[in-house]
Amino acid sequence: MDPVPLMTSEMDSSTTKEVRSTAVDGTTAAENKNSWKISSPPSSTVESPPPTYSDVTAARAVATHQKNGNVIGEKNQENNVDMDDERKESIMTNDSMSVTDGNCKVSLIPESNHQGGIEPTDEPVEREQWGRKLEFLLSVIGFAVDLGNVWRFPYICFKNGGGAFLIPYIIMVLCGGVPMFYLELLIGQYHRSGCISIWKKICPMFKGVGYSICVMALYVSFYYNTIIAWSVYYLYSSLSTSLPWADCNHEWADERCYNPLDNITHLNSTAKRDTQLPAQQFFERHVLELHKSTGLNDLGVPRWQIVICLFLVFIMLYFTLWKGVRSSGKVVWVTATFPYMVLLVLLIRGCTLPGASKGIKFYLTPDWAQITKTTVWFDAATQVFFSLGPGFGTLIALSSYNRFDNNCHRDAILTSVVNCLTSFIAGFVVFSVLGYMAVAQDKDVKDVATQGPGLLFVVYGQAMTQFGGSTVFSIIFFSMLITLGLDSSFGGLEAVITAFCDEFPNKVGKRRELFVFLFLSASFLGALVTTTQGGMYVLTLLEIYATGPAIMTVVLIEAVALSWIYGMKRLCGDVKEMLSFSPGIFWVSTWAYISPLFLLVMITMSVAFPPPLEYGDHKFVDWATSLGWCITMSSMSITPIYMLYAYCTAHGSFKQVGISISFFVVVVILKIIFSFRYFIKYFPFPF
Repeated sequence: MDPVPLMTSEMDSSTTKEVRSTAVDGTTAAENKNSWKISSPPSSTVESPPPTYSDVTAARAVATHQKNGNVIGEKNQENNVDMDDERKESIMTNDSMSVTDGNCKVSLIPESNHQGGIEPTDEPVEREQWGRKLEFLLSVIGFAVDLGNVWRFPYICFKNGGGAFLIPYIIMVLCGGVPMFYLELLIGQYHRSGCISIWKKICPMFKGVGYSICVMALYVSFYYNTIIAWSVYYLYSSLSTSLPWADCNHEWADERCYNPLDNITHLNSTAKRDTQLPAQQFFERHVLELHKSTGLNDLGVPRWQIVICLFLVFIMLYFTLWKGVRSSGKVVWVTATFPYMVLLVLLIRGCTLPGASKGIKFYLTPDWAQITKTTVWFDAATQVFFSLGPGFGTLIALSSYNRFDNNCHRDAILTSVVNCLTSFIAGFVVFSVLGYMAVAQDKDVKDVATQGPGLLFVVYGQAMTQFGGSTVFSIIFFSMLITLGLDSSFGGLEAVITAFCDEFPNKVGKRRELFVFLFLSASFLGALVTTTQGGMYVLTLLEIYATGPAIMTVVLIEAVALSWIYGMKRLCGDVKEMLSFSPGIFWVSTWAYISPLFLLVMITMSVAFPPPLEYGDHKFVDWATSLGWCITMSSMSITPIYMLYAYCTAHGSFKQVGISISFFVVVVILKIIFSFRYFIKYFPFPF
């Protein structure tokens, strides 16, 4: 009976393990058509020993020479001998486990059904690589640093105790954010696969996780690109001698429109109760036409101006993604660096405004009483998680185009530091302007601050009207929002494209341009609902429920599968093979213990205490929450459904497969029970 590739384990005795060697161009043996795998023969077969690691390395070098017509440089023989001795045992032993029940042999290894000898793999002939190392770094930074860094972090920081919030924030960065960020870069670079096909090499039963990621990425594209389209419309509206939201003298303004700087309201009303700034009315009554919708049960018609802007956004996305990382890698030189130049200009300008110190003081003054609240820690964990972006498949996809020996450890540290510092600096930019607005309106800073896109389009939009050269600053600011949004959108969509191109190399990989067109077309059609007059309500619903617990569940499965099923010993061996050093005690402890616990607590809290579904004073219909959880479950349910499918289609009877899975579960439980002994053995404490 053919073996069934359902699960993996490192507590094994006879194995099939993929052998990797780094060629001159940085690719590995498993990445090319002529790469090889070693399958150890049965223990009774002794007449012909399996090929050694050096034999396979030499065969790979000859194949590369014949294919490319290049002369492979001589390698240092002494280093090769050391590497052979160091890795041979890991490659040839303790990499798989098989359970035999009668005549049915159920294999728990993530390999093909071939047995014995050297087998060619089914990997694509060639895999694209980044043109330069800096292109990869800029792409990862551009994905991690998005619109949320500009508005979400500053708001959450001042809401949860100002400077005191930085303590739980830093703890969450160290315990969950950076470790999982680094882990995804590692597995993407080592296995060189997208978020679907990578599970064939880790734990095939969890392949549904990759499809869940793709569904969530599609949901995010429905609303995230609409926010970029709003920025495009604001950029177009800024191309005038004066900003249209600078006063109330427009047909979209009603009697509540109030400009605090000239103390004149529309229709000569002087009442300040229930008033709105011109920027708020421009955003809600002109851009969105929100007043023409009563809620999710009455969305209205799409705004044709926003639809055109959305179409332009998808045109830019298509011509950036259609050729792969070679084309997107060139675009990020602009989209990833331009926002930092704009933030620097706005920071200098904001700090020179009257009242800026009041806003910055409000931003940084610690409220130590807040730190004892559980909601503060939950907000810190949520911000870290969604800012760095593990679980979206993007980090796996982007790192899969790296050289095999790229130092992704350094990349993870550098990118995480840049991301956190960007959020912190963006707080100075935002709150210097909020302090200025508070002084101008004679209000407290907390009364002019708001959450969500309103902080970008309402608060900052209104502040722009008071700048000298307001039109220039407005053009610069909304150009920055567009580049920030496009960078993150590139990453999210590339994760799905890479996943399907790797999973279906012949049907999709060879027709990448067509697949990108069809996928972006589906995303555009789905995004049209967020361009309606009630689109803001749909956007709010998707923002809360499209990811949330689903993304955290994905990362939890990744941490458990890699630490306890794929195996920490094997994972550490992979890291050493790539980087020539093993991960330290910090990384191992966070991957195996701290991060899974951290994610489990987050999931529990998000289910037990879901964020309120609200937009301003609007109350959502009763069935909106149920609809939101249906959206969440539509992606989360794919993982268990695929596991059931893998179980039903596995070779052998249900009883035989069930026994093998049950045995595997027992083994994993025993590994967890005795993990502390293993932990001390491989990572002894100083004492």
